[in-house]
Amino acid sequence: MVRALRGHGLRIGPAETVDAAAVLQALGLTDRAYVRAGLAAALLRGEGQRPVFDAVFDLYFPLGVGAPTGTARPGEEGRAGTGAPDVPADRIAGLVADLRDRLAAALAATDPSDPSDPAASGRLARIAREAVEVLGRYGTGPGSDGWSAYQTLGRLQPETLLARVLAAVRAGRGADHAADVTDRLVEDEIRRRIRAFRGMVAGEARRRVAELRGTERIAERAVAPTPDRIDFLTAGTDQLAELRRTVHPLARKLATRLAARRRRAARGRIDLRRTLRRSLGTGGVPLRPAYRRRRPARPEIVLLCDVSGSVAGFADFTMLLVRAMRDQFSRVRVFAFVNRTAEVTDLVAAGTADPAGLAQRILTGAAVTGYHGSSDYGSALGEFAARHLDAVGPRTAVLVLGDARTNGWDPDVDALRLVADRARRVIWLNPEQASLWGSGDSAAQEYAAVVDMYACRNTRRLGELVGGLLPV
Repeated sequence: MVRALRGHGLRIGPAETVDAAAVLQALGLTDRAYVRAGLAAALLRGEGQRPVFDAVFDLYFPLGVGAPTGTARPGEEGRAGTGAPDVPADRIAGLVADLRDRLAAALAATDPSDPSDPAASGRLARIAREAVEVLGRYGTGPGSDGWSAYQTLGRLQPETLLARVLAAVRAGRGADHAADVTDRLVEDEIRRRIRAFRGMVAGEARRRVAELRGTERIAERAVAPTPDRIDFLTAGTDQLAELRRTVHPLARKLATRLAARRRRAARGRIDLRRTLRRSLGTGGVPLRPAYRRRRPARPEIVLLCDVSGSVAGFADFTMLLVRAMRDQFSRVRVFAFVNRTAEVTDLVAAGTADPAGLAQRILTGAAVTGYHGSSDYGSALGEFAARHLDAVGPRTAVLVLGDARTNGWDPDVDALRLVADRARRVIWLNPEQASLWGSGDSAAQEYAAVVDMYACRNTRRLGELVGGLLPV
């Protein structure tokens, strides 16, 4: 289990592993909830790690093995999800209807305004196990069969039960309370239970597949990563929303790191003459080194961001992050492009109150596209060098965000070289892995010959680069 957690980026050392063993020795294995809580306390140290831990824990400490007892199967082998010809369609429809009825009853059985009720969670877990067994099975033979949470939830569609459950809850509370102010809280709790049920289905499907393919293999491949390891280019809508919630905590951490670097840089080099003079009072031993103090001015930051569809999520997150760190720099200016370049500093500042869809607002509110909607780095860099080069000076660090895929257009490396000659430093952050640079229409290797280019695929890597490379 510890090996699987390490594979997902959790920093767990020998000390934490020893603590986990001591927890198991003290708690025993009779109470699964206590074991989960104890191991989490011993092994976890960072934010956002609990979902990964819970998924891995459920694989190594499952509630049971095999199919749930007493489950009615739609055919000899219970493969309702395969659509096999020997399973009548009306039989499958009947099973779906029965499960939906029971799920609705479980969601409305107790007062949804009380989220601490453990009975509701137990009923939902039972229905999730049965739903995976009768609706999630796919494949026709060893090596190709398994259980799918996507298939199960697609047939069951638990979200469509919200109105039905709300009506049942209101009927149970009586007409006098139908318009009570707690209705909104009840609706939110029912939505939370539905999300919890979806998680139970996903966990049950992983458990069943792990019995077929092996626990270690499924723990490695089928567990969602922590937010700081989500790939920018493959992140879905929910994952991007989760990333946006991490902007301000990450900004505070990076601001502290940059401030510490600035304090160290302000000390300057050792002043040998003054150090030797001080050492006369300590018998020639330089106990108190003297430094040539520096008073460096805070750098300026210029962001040059590709906001086309392929890398919009990466640019979106990075713009918000740098904007949240604006106090660390004397000035922050943001320029966006697809195939034309426009300054969007004001749009980014206005977007801090509502960070969702910042790149999309830039696409609709700024002149970043010309005759077509595809990325053209050469045209964008050329326009920046021609119209906005005054934004770059000897104190300016330029951060270029993009995958460097030019769609076959001229990359105009000379324009980037002109920017690099004026700037204090140019850093290119590329959300693609380095092995893909130069493949297809990528001009990454040509640009990397002019400026420093780094692969930046997730927020962990972004934090390391921003905290370690930006000048102070």
